[in-house]
Amino acid sequence: MDRQKLINWGLFVVLSLIWGSSFILMKLSKEHLNGYQIGAVRIFSAGLVFLPFALIHLFKLPRRKIPVVALSGLLGNLLPAFLFAVAIEKKIDSALAGILNSLTPLFVIVISILFFKAKVPQKKLIGVLIGFAGLVMLSLSKGGISLNNIGYASLILLATIMYGLNVNVVTNYLKGIDPFHMATVSLALMSIIAGIVIWQQDMVSIALYDEGARVSILYAALLGVVGSAIATLLFYILIKQAGGLFASLVTYAIPVVAIFWGLVAHEDVTLIQISCLAIILGGVYLTSKAT
Repeated sequence: MDRQKLINWGLFVVLSLIWGSSFILMKLSKEHLNGYQIGAVRIFSAGLVFLPFALIHLFKLPRRKIPVVALSGLLGNLLPAFLFAVAIEKKIDSALAGILNSLTPLFVIVISILFFKAKVPQKKLIGVLIGFAGLVMLSLSKGGISLNNIGYASLILLATIMYGLNVNVVTNYLKGIDPFHMATVSLALMSIIAGIVIWQQDMVSIALYDEGARVSILYAALLGVVGSAIATLLFYILIKQAGGLFASLVTYAIPVVAIFWGLVAHEDVTLIQISCLAIILGGVYLTSKAT
């Protein structure tokens, strides 16, 4: 394995760990915050961390690309942050959210074929479908979607469609843009909208007078700094170096991390679930080997 592939796989593993753990932080945040508050604190924190860099990088971006960078922030961070937080706050557990999130590579392919006339090699398509089959089996083994949660599951489905669209936008329209410039500017711009939601939700008063809420805000802020700011930067780098489809396959590894956290928490992990994870990882490997 050459040095570049090794770096790509390193980024893949780090992103899997970050995003796989982010559902735990969302679960902890919802103890004292609603979904809108979690999403707002997450994006505001991410944008705040990147703000000093964004003020410099904004002037390094071509003017005609700034609206596209903003669109990437909207599709890849802001709207999904609210959709996931609301879904998890209400009816969707973190494990199921991670599994539904793994629909992203399929939407990357569908959108690239329908709207960008992309040609996907057969081996890559087979790899994605094998991984998806493993995900379906894993979902069924954990209870899956029911009539009680289908409405909130559709919010995560919408978020994954946005992720798929964002990957194609970055791949096709932001090819020559520095990933660090993209990440800092997009999240700094989105933090403006998140700040408005924080003000509308009266988060300052909540933080001042509710000790439990302060702890939840810290979890949501950590989610923003690590799960949005750092992860978005790494994700854009991976898209640039390995391509949008391979980068989106990170979502296939998220259930692996979720199962790991389940083991740490002494939850029951069955042989069937481990077999499903092996199928998922086999699909990822096949896709990465295909040319």
